[in-house]
Amino acid sequence: MCKARIEKACYQTKGVKSANWNVETHELKLIYDERKTNLDSIKKSVVSVGHDTKTLKATEEAYNSVHACCRYRDIDVQNDHKKD
Repeated sequence: MCKARIEKACYQTKGVKSANWNVETHELKLIYDERKTNLDSIKKSVVSVGHDTKTLKATEEAYNSVHACCRYRDIDVQNDHKKD
């Protein structure tokens, strides 16, 4: 769920050509047109759908709107997502 939500938020940012969220590494790989957008705009789009970035945090309202398994601030969710 979080992969689709994060990627969709990126694609809704004008100028984003490709977005690929890796669930295991929490890395987002992007291809975008720098003439049409920038990383700050893309980060704001991701934050607006409830996911934090390294530099921006989602509002509590947006964060609480995501499914419980996507709430990465929760230590139990972090532990569930770790590889054994």
